[in-house]
Amino acid sequence: MTDAQETDAAPAAQAPSADSAPAPVPLLEPREGIPPVTASAEELARVTEAFAAGSGPVAVDAERASGYRYGQRAYLVQLRRAGAGTALVDPVACPDLSGLDEALAGSEWVLHAATQDLPCLREIGMRPTRLFDTELAGRLAGFARVGLGAMVDNVLGYALEKGHSAVDWSTRPLPEPWLRYAALDVELLVDLRDALEVELSRQGKLEWAREEFAAIAAAPAPPPRKDPWRRTSGMHKVRRRRQMAVVRELWFARDAVARKRDVSPGKVLTDAAIVEAALAMPTQARALSALPGFGQRMGRKQLDQWQAAVERARALAEEELPQQGQATSGPPPPRSWADKDPAAAARLSAARAAVTRHAEELNLPQENLLTPDTVRRLCWEPPAAVSVESVSGALRGLGAREWQIAQTAELLRAALSSPGA
Repeated sequence: MTDAQETDAAPAAQAPSADSAPAPVPLLEPREGIPPVTASAEELARVTEAFAAGSGPVAVDAERASGYRYGQRAYLVQLRRAGAGTALVDPVACPDLSGLDEALAGSEWVLHAATQDLPCLREIGMRPTRLFDTELAGRLAGFARVGLGAMVDNVLGYALEKGHSAVDWSTRPLPEPWLRYAALDVELLVDLRDALEVELSRQGKLEWAREEFAAIAAAPAPPPRKDPWRRTSGMHKVRRRRQMAVVRELWFARDAVARKRDVSPGKVLTDAAIVEAALAMPTQARALSALPGFGQRMGRKQLDQWQAAVERARALAEEELPQQGQATSGPPPPRSWADKDPAAAARLSAARAAVTRHAEELNLPQENLLTPDTVRRLCWEPPAAVSVESVSGALRGLGAREWQIAQTAELLRAALSSPGA
């Protein structure tokens, strides 16, 4: 299909409207049908050549197997570009897509919720230098619902079938209905991008969006999370340090098993079971087996390995036990500010109100105007001499984009200078 033909075949974009709209048109098949899965070096070379010869932005999506496999690796990568059509690439069979990445060098990538897919794309050698995030664009444009299906419905008037979003994408071969779903996920991404660009321009927010997109593309990979075991669901029930040590030992034992078996940690042992064991502190495997999550289907060998983790926690010296609170580099929780620093609490109250009010005026989420963490840090340690310039410098140092600084520096200066602050 030629570029002109592809443009003619594309659905017409519709301006978003708050009024009642006609029922969306179901989108049931990709324009050129379901492409074959690219699963060999020769097939990947042909796809790379086709996408290098294509034109315009490149729609990109990735499917993971969250809840089924260990980690967040990609199990399918979908791409679409004018002149190249749609490609479905199997990154298990083709684990190095750096050649495809080079072929797309300088092109704008269109992704929905880019920060979710970029980590797994980096693992296989794909790193965009320019991007357009249709989810973030929807937030900045003031859409209440920004999932891909809702955006395609509200902006383009088409209904995407979303029934396969949470399936096990590590399955091989992938069923045809799943492949159809995957191809349709990139079918209208560029059309959606174009319509949102028009809407953002109409609202005077297009340059804001471009700054946000550039920041996402330039952001380094986040460092590994410190003390990931502290995020165990139900951790708030665990009060004593030795019980916390049980959570830690069981979390790392479970993680090692999950990594070795390449399954989701929750399929090895649930968070709820870990917390139950920490609260009960069983002294033998038989007592452990009576706890929820360690039931009849668990063999003696498994019970023994979990009980061994509990015993390791029991044997730790007092100074080896985890501390109650995780050390942070930022300000304390806002609920304690009134006692610790009443002036800071007053500053935070005034600043939050000002940012929230202005976000409502701009019709965008408050966290997109300025992150709550940025507001907290500024209010806890404001500049010695409060001025628009000093507040701007502080915001810049905290990672705020220039459009955010332009929109908030003056109102934050007033909040920091208000009586009581």
